[in-house]
Amino acid sequence: MNVKPDFSKNANKAATAPAFFSVWDMHAYYGESYIVQGVSFNVHEGEILALLGRNGAGKTSTLRALARVGSPMVTHGEIWLDHQPLHTMASHEAATAGLALVPEDRRIIQGLTVEENLKLAQIAPPIGWSIERVYDLFPRLGERRKQEGTTLSGGEQQMLAIARALCRDIKVLLLDEPYEGLAPVIVDEIEKTLITIKELGITTIIVEQNAVRALELADRSVILDTGGIVFDGTAAEVLQNDELRAEYLAI
Repeated sequence: MNVKPDFSKNANKAATAPAFFSVWDMHAYYGESYIVQGVSFNVHEGEILALLGRNGAGKTSTLRALARVGSPMVTHGEIWLDHQPLHTMASHEAATAGLALVPEDRRIIQGLTVEENLKLAQIAPPIGWSIERVYDLFPRLGERRKQEGTTLSGGEQQMLAIARALCRDIKVLLLDEPYEGLAPVIVDEIEKTLITIKELGITTIIVEQNAVRALELADRSVILDTGGIVFDGTAAEVLQNDELRAEYLAI
């Protein structure tokens, strides 16, 4: 357990000139365990950011803290989305403001068909894409619209989880391990989808153990180690830096 830092000297400091999505000095805990340790970074509109690091570096905890969902509990810092202060919001308010988290386990609702999962996402405003537009992007889901969502293949479930997020009017998409357990050909399909999403101006932050694939897709990368940032730069810089990859990504 780490000793909790003294924030008093920064009590009146605010994030300056927030970018489209801006995180400033975010600290978060699971109980007494100090998990996210002063994370700060900016992401531009329509950019893909690869949030990388070894197992236990704090990647998933950072995504969950950004989305304001359950644990870890954010105790200090600011999170801004398009000039809206997410750090003052509950998880459902952050979602309404345009932040969507697709967790590692995808959270497909058992007993509901593909189409029912999508319609459920549109119950409350702000509503995003129409279901037919989703099917245009994911033809497989259109073919399986009457099939129970939890009986889909792993790749199809990942498509459904992303499609469900798009059914809301989102500005930032947070993806936790979207390639896990998927065949390379399915990863190719997911990446094509993420490129389309980028072209539409949606910002994406991706946590992925397959670091090379994530870096090849991303514009920029932030690398975490034991809850803090050790690198913030372009994805190309990481791909070209053997020492950095070996030390913090084991690749």
